[in-house]
Amino acid sequence: MASFDFDQAEGLRRMLAGPKPRIVTFLSATAQDDKGAMLVNLGASLAQSGNDVLIVDACEHDYGVAQRLGVDRGPGLLEVARQECALNQVIHPAPQGFSVVKMRPGRTADERRRLAKAFDVLVKQAAGSIVIVDGEFSDEGGFPVPIMESSEIVVQVSTGATSITNAYALVKRLSQHLGRRPFGILVTGATEAEAKVVYDNMSSAATRYLAVTLSSMGSVPADEYLQRAARLGRAVVDAFPLAGASVAFRRLAGRFATGVSRAA
Repeated sequence: MASFDFDQAEGLRRMLAGPKPRIVTFLSATAQDDKGAMLVNLGASLAQSGNDVLIVDACEHDYGVAQRLGVDRGPGLLEVARQECALNQVIHPAPQGFSVVKMRPGRTADERRRLAKAFDVLVKQAAGSIVIVDGEFSDEGGFPVPIMESSEIVVQVSTGATSITNAYALVKRLSQHLGRRPFGILVTGATEAEAKVVYDNMSSAATRYLAVTLSSMGSVPADEYLQRAARLGRAVVDAFPLAGASVAFRRLAGRFATGVSRAA
């Protein structure tokens, strides 16, 4: 039986540690702009339901959230790592209700080490928040900072054959470099029935040929109101709350907030 003193000390340590942020890294096998649009709407949906949300744009090549929202021109986390500016100078509030930080990758081993420390400080400061990483997995098989390797990883895929093929190849590369572990699958531009077919096929192949378990994170339908909201500079859940995409994003936000995934 554990002693009272041990239990008391363990409880004190947990209290002092405080709440930990949830880190979810999103990768995409869809068109360049799809992931940024999806993350803006997911972040807005999470914020609207009462969550503190920080989106870290870690894209080097793709069209990331910071660029989409026009906050990519100033200093970012790399400049914080170089001690050229303070952390609070690179955290930008977005009108959709969440905050955004741009993170350019380090070029040297020293810069990458400093960047990893700066990211750790950012994450600790975001205690109690949901930290969403708009990420890329490099051709060499890595992320800009090591902590992303142990974060939850979700791959966005559409119903197109090329997207499905690329998503499976990405899952294969991830498992080769990070070892056997689960990955989430989010299907966008699809009905629930279409998403189930995509997920079931990918899950079956991943289990059979990679010994990897996939989890369904849900789906978002194709919806003209997504484009309408984007042209207005707003999230669809705010501009058109009754749209099909809004319903899907609210459902998605609820599942991400509670950390629930399911077999589609």
